[in-house]
Amino acid sequence: MFLKGPHISIRALEPSDVGLLYEWENDRSIWAVSYTQIPFSKFILEEFINTAYQDIYTSKQLRLMIQDNASKITIGILDLFDFEPQHARCGIGIYVKDEHRNKGVAMETIELAKKYCSETLLLKQIYVHVNATNEASLALFQKAGFEKSGLKRAWTRSALNTYDDVWFLQFIFPSE
Repeated sequence: MFLKGPHISIRALEPSDVGLLYEWENDRSIWAVSYTQIPFSKFILEEFINTAYQDIYTSKQLRLMIQDNASKITIGILDLFDFEPQHARCGIGIYVKDEHRNKGVAMETIELAKKYCSETLLLKQIYVHVNATNEASLALFQKAGFEKSGLKRAWTRSALNTYDDVWFLQFIFPSE
C-alpha cells in the first residue's frame, strides 16, 4: 500500500481497476462535480492507467484508489490535480462509493492526502472547489481544516441558463 491509515489505504492504479473506473467515470450523476461531459471508453481508461498516469511532475495529476483495509475492496478515488510544484500547491478531489459514505472514509482520505502532499510533495497548500449547495462536502472540508477563501459566483453550469456558485477552500500547511 502506498499510504495506510487505520481503516483505509490509498494505492496506485492497477490495470485491474479499469472496470471500476469505467463504472465511476461514466456515472452521469457525478459529472457535475467532476466537470465531466463525455463518457470514457475502457480503451481510453486503459491507456490512462498505462501511460498518462506515470508521473505527477509530467502529467500534473495523480489518481489514486481508496481501499478498505478490512475487506480489501476498492471503495473510492483520490485525485490530485492542477499540480503546481513551482507554487507548491494542488487541488484535490475525492469520490467515495455511496454505500461507504458517512463512515469516515473521506476524512481519513483527506488526512492521508495532507500527509502525502506536505511530507512527500512538499506542498504549501491544497485546495478544493465545492458547489455552494453541497453542504455535506463543505462541512467535511471545513472539519478537515480547510477555510473558505472565496465564492466563485455562477461558476458551474447545472442546466440551460442555470449556474451554481462554488466555494474555493484552501488548506495551508503551517510553516515550521
